[in-house]
Amino acid sequence: MPVLSVHDLTIQFSGPPVLENVQLHIDRGERVCIVGRNGAGKSTLLKTILGEYAPNSGTIAFPEGGLAAALPQVSPENWDVSVHQAIALGFGKEGEMLINEKIDGLDPDRQWVIEEKIDSIIELFQLSAEARFTSLSGGQKRRVLMAKAIVAEPALLILDEPTNHMDIESIVWLESYLKKSGISLLFVTHDRTFLKSVATRIVEIDLAQLISYRCNYDTYLVRKAENLEAEEKNRELFAKKLSQEEAWLRKGIRARRTRNEGRVKALKAMRTQSKEMRQRQGTANFELQQAGASGQKAITALDVSFKVDEKTILQPFDLKINRNDRIGIIGPNGSGKSTLIKILLEKLSPTTGTVEQGTKLDFCYFDQMREQLDESLNVFDNIANGNENVSINGRQLHVISYLKDFLFTPDRSRSSIKTLSGGERNRLLIAKLFTQPFNFLVMDEPTNDLDAETLEMLEELLVNYKGTLLLVSHDREFLNNTVTSIVAINKNGYIEENIGGYDDWLAKEEARKAKGQGSATSKSSKNDWKKKPKKFLNKDRQELEAIPGKIDQLETQKEELIETLADPTTYTETPEKAKTAKEQLEEIDSLLETTYERWQELEALKESLES
Repeated sequence: MPVLSVHDLTIQFSGPPVLENVQLHIDRGERVCIVGRNGAGKSTLLKTILGEYAPNSGTIAFPEGGLAAALPQVSPENWDVSVHQAIALGFGKEGEMLINEKIDGLDPDRQWVIEEKIDSIIELFQLSAEARFTSLSGGQKRRVLMAKAIVAEPALLILDEPTNHMDIESIVWLESYLKKSGISLLFVTHDRTFLKSVATRIVEIDLAQLISYRCNYDTYLVRKAENLEAEEKNRELFAKKLSQEEAWLRKGIRARRTRNEGRVKALKAMRTQSKEMRQRQGTANFELQQAGASGQKAITALDVSFKVDEKTILQPFDLKINRNDRIGIIGPNGSGKSTLIKILLEKLSPTTGTVEQGTKLDFCYFDQMREQLDESLNVFDNIANGNENVSINGRQLHVISYLKDFLFTPDRSRSSIKTLSGGERNRLLIAKLFTQPFNFLVMDEPTNDLDAETLEMLEELLVNYKGTLLLVSHDREFLNNTVTSIVAINKNGYIEENIGGYDDWLAKEEARKAKGQGSATSKSSKNDWKKKPKKFLNKDRQELEAIPGKIDQLETQKEELIETLADPTTYTETPEKAKTAKEQLEEIDSLLETTYERWQELEALKESLES
């Protein structure tokens, strides 16, 4: 029995149907990825399943009971709650009663179950229950929101672009969790590495229909290409037959007596079919304007560091960028990737050190905040600057024609940019930037919100680009395919460069860890980090205070298991229960051992610092 059943669903707003009489069934444990172009209806489908949109017709059911829960695309701002309170809200009104201490209407057994589930997921996700949500990093916030979404065990988890604005470390953690959890999942992503790793099935939205592919992503691409080729041949045959029938009808006008009325009716039906036949949107066609070559030395940074209010964002570093270098920048959220770019572009002054730019540099800067777009103008005017034409590599193109290459229809070209989706805004910014020639391209998270097809087009363009490239991205496959070296920044602001793509950097990091050297980017100082004095932090104090209660809980569970194993009927009536109890007893013994060791460690640290 499926966990989700969608029957004959039609969704239509002002124009043609976004989805028309579609079916979708998801079985327990399936992880289904929805793919399709920007604007095809992916987010609309997810919001309809969640109940945010009402369908025009059709049904959405959860045959095994329960409902869908979603991870929001954007973390809430100024949400002043603890981690425990945030997760409790995953239980809806029951969670609200719990955190407001209005538990009179809550059954004590139910309250205990809720608290137990919250505590379990906090431990599973390695979170601090008392930490304030506003104080967490971007990756930690996503973990809290994920815990909130799944704590009440929804029938289906829905994720819409979950990797947007997440750093690579958080994305890898999310991948691992989803694959181990057994959760039934419906998600949308542009991150091909994430898609390949997580999805067990792919469902494409194409021309208002859902097409299911029970295969991996690479096989899907092959089958998709075959389907498009077959569709094109069918269209050609249909157009040829329609043309022949039109010619026959014109002859029939001159010889009405011999005209076949049934054939005329069939021709009229073909005309109607031709008008109603959905036309596939064209392919994005990006084109760069190459400026003349720059000097050999593009940018040289020596002993550069950056601080804000005594907080060090970037530790002292040297970096030399030569003409035609292709550098990818990676690091956790908040580590200083965008700051590094702005320093190299001389948009920010370093606290120490010098930045020297070479000769004949023509920069093109894609800002992830899209500040170059004017919200008060429509799509056309953001490109035109008061003109009707743009000059592209010596050719004069009308702005409407130019925008078609970036998948904007004439009607969409006159729309306010406030109505654009995230992917459309990214395409518009690329279109705006590419109206000028350049030889040094800087892109800060350009892949956010782009559909896979447009992303691959941009990737191909960058591969063929003859100039210097500086790229910030969390998309691992995109980095592998476009850059030749990686600059990694750790959470403490230390920088290290490695030759190769992302996988080369990862292999080097894993080799270091295997040798017990630790991560290159986890260094806390150029000096010996062990010389730094240790501190007994609030979280250490909280952990120490909680340990006796944890030990009591484990000892109680251990006694219960021993009683179970001491009962002879356990082995005769429920042998599987006996086997499970033995395994649980071994796990608890191991946990008790590590908990006692941690207790001694914290007590020793506390005494050494107090003495």
